[in-house]
Amino acid sequence: MADRSGRRERKKFETRERIRAAAATLLARHGYGAATMRQIARRAHVALGTLFNYAEDKRDLVFLIFNEELNAVTDVALAAPRAGRPLIDQLIAVFRVHYRWLSGKPDLARILLQELTFYSSGKQAATFHGIRQRLIDGIEALVRDAQAAKRIHSRESARLIARHIFFVYSASLRWWIAAPHGNPEKGIADLRRLLKLQFEGLRP
Repeated sequence: MADRSGRRERKKFETRERIRAAAATLLARHGYGAATMRQIARRAHVALGTLFNYAEDKRDLVFLIFNEELNAVTDVALAAPRAGRPLIDQLIAVFRVHYRWLSGKPDLARILLQELTFYSSGKQAATFHGIRQRLIDGIEALVRDAQAAKRIHSRESARLIARHIFFVYSASLRWWIAAPHGNPEKGIADLRRLLKLQFEGLRP
């Protein structure tokens, strides 16, 4: 029975990987609007009904493509900051990992960033939101450490500051990925300027 169970799990994994590969290829090649679930199922050599077992719709498929890798990239990003460094340097260390990763797949990255707005339901939604919350929690921990060490001063909570930083990062990422041939280091440099403006404010 254990052997049969193992074979079933391997078959499910192989099917899932074929679907992910087929979806990534067709969405990058034809664009989100033109690629169809039927085409993706055909390329993955699965029935259309089988495809719907893994993703409710095309938007869900985008997150099936990205979630596993995004989770691993987020692990790397959260481990990147060096203790004792200025908060802005720590944040840039985190965000640079994501910029460099997405720069390797700009067409799919644009689809991901377009489709995640209001993404709240689907087979992959809970996983994605968990990954995003881990990133925000990691930012919050960096802010809290900086507050405790008196490297930053604010009456606001670390949680609210982290959310503000995440909003700046998210908008900056979209601005950068929308440009053709976006250089990740230029995107990071622009993000650093925005974060510096956030930290220093507009006071004379």
